[in-house]
Amino acid sequence: MGYFKTTLSGLSWTAALRGSIRLLAFVRLAILARLLLPEQFGAFGVAAMALALLEIMTETGINVFLLQEKDGLSQFINTAWLVSIFRGLIIALLVFVSAPLVANFFSTPDLAPLLYLTCLVPVIRGFINPANVKFQKDLQFNREFAYRLTIFLVESIITVSFAVLTHSAASFVWGLIFSSLIEVALSFILISPRPHWSFKLDQLKLILNRGKWVTGFGLFDYVFTQGDNITVGRLLGQAPLGVYRTAYSLSTLPVNEIVDTYYKVSLPVYVKLVGSPARLKSAVLKSVGLLSLTSLIISLAVFFLARPFVLLVLGSAWHAAIPVVKVLAFVGLFRSLSYSFNSLFVALRLQKYVTFIIFTSMLALLVTIVPAVSRFGVIGAGYSAVVSSLVSLPVAVFLAAKTLKSL
Repeated sequence: MGYFKTTLSGLSWTAALRGSIRLLAFVRLAILARLLLPEQFGAFGVAAMALALLEIMTETGINVFLLQEKDGLSQFINTAWLVSIFRGLIIALLVFVSAPLVANFFSTPDLAPLLYLTCLVPVIRGFINPANVKFQKDLQFNREFAYRLTIFLVESIITVSFAVLTHSAASFVWGLIFSSLIEVALSFILISPRPHWSFKLDQLKLILNRGKWVTGFGLFDYVFTQGDNITVGRLLGQAPLGVYRTAYSLSTLPVNEIVDTYYKVSLPVYVKLVGSPARLKSAVLKSVGLLSLTSLIISLAVFFLARPFVLLVLGSAWHAAIPVVKVLAFVGLFRSLSYSFNSLFVALRLQKYVTFIIFTSMLALLVTIVPAVSRFGVIGAGYSAVVSSLVSLPVAVFLAAKTLKSL
């Protein structure tokens, strides 16, 4: 099968997966928005931000490493698994220790118990079989469809069930806990090779050396994607944070899904085409052109349909999210254009380019976010996010042109 047919098949299965997950996510959000308050969405948002930061700070780049290695899955799986377990324990410990500090920073004393419960999530996730990248690596996107959809379905059912019973922000965390348990079980039942207790120091050094750019990207991306949330939560409080996070999710989610789908499918395909520069260049140009056009159409649709979209999904109590959704529609567009070449960079082991692109966005956000929020409130955070996304676009285009010219 040629790269075009392979890419098309992968895109079809991955798009079906992402579409199914997001349809379920919209249904879940519509239900939860009527069961929980914006303050509770904000409380979970803070817990999620704390967990995400620690996960990024301890990121080893194992998944990217295993995808890049054409024959290294069985060879590195045991070391990768033990590193993942250790990482999960470290994250849980850090969340537990920092819980009172985080609660105090956001002036929310009742946030600490939610963070203590969240500690279970990284511990469980640490035991997931790292070979779960095999579906993507071997272009078995039909099997990944069933695997990922099952996990998300469990998370959604548990989250909604707990919300109905408790009307608590902890419902989100219980959903993550049960879905993580399911993923651990499925990763060992359905996927081989299965890891066991074996560790090689030289393998760890190799993984960490190549993964340092992945860690750097993760940290910069965290500041870029969460800096506005942290600022809104700190300066304006939990309710505005709940409104902003929900608006951000609604406005950027459609384009982000397209970009994530493209990245997930194109990366393993590009890895296989590294030895054929002409075919690789052709594949990149065609794929990026289609991605850019699709992102533009979707972003414009979100902008013009923001009002009915918000009222339909969230209800009239979330009216304040409408202008924020309209502004943030352009964040999804500019980010998709800036990130469209990331899979090419990673396939060629140029992770430093990916890191540099997000670094420029992070700097722009740090400069603009506090003044924008202080002057314009929640919608000011949206303005800052748009400017920050736009700043990295010329950098991405320059690096992409340079890379394609060298092929």
